Amino acid sequence: MMSRERKKAAALQEKLKILRSITHSHAMNNTSIIMDASEYIKELKQKVLRLNQEIACAQNALRQNSYPTVTVEALGGGHGFLINVFSDKTCPGLLVSVLEAFDEMGLSVLQATASCAGSFRLEAVGGENVAENVDEHVVKQAVLQAIRSCSESGSEHDEE
Repeated sequence: MMSRERKKAAALQEKLKILRSITHSHAMNNTSIIMDASEYIKELKQKVLRLNQEIACAQNALRQNSYPTVTVEALGGGHGFLINVFSDKTCPGLLVSVLEAFDEMGLSVLQATASCAGSFRLEAVGGENVAENVDEHVVKQAVLQAIRSCSESGSEHDEE
């Protein structure tokens, strides 16, 4: 019977030791360790609330920003690019317009994920037939031009 109680007490002490370590507590007695852990949890909850507010503000700013976001990263060894496109607005034919821009640069699409519901998102890996004079900047400018062209032709149709 005594052995079982000792095992439980040892297990409890081990768990308190872990709790003390996780919460960076300097307390020595069990009650203080638990109080420090409680304070640590409150601090974490405040951080979560603050981060959620920052995320909401950033998402709101993105929604208000009508400019498309285009990032282009060169893949290692000069084997193509990773292209990410986001626009809060979409227009008919935008995906086709972007893909035509890739084609004009000699950029083969090796893999792509696209969404055109409400906003426009495209993640593509392009490469293989890339001409030597095509770099990240050239790809980004071509994609932005394709978006502008599509938007302008879409607004012309709206006016008719």
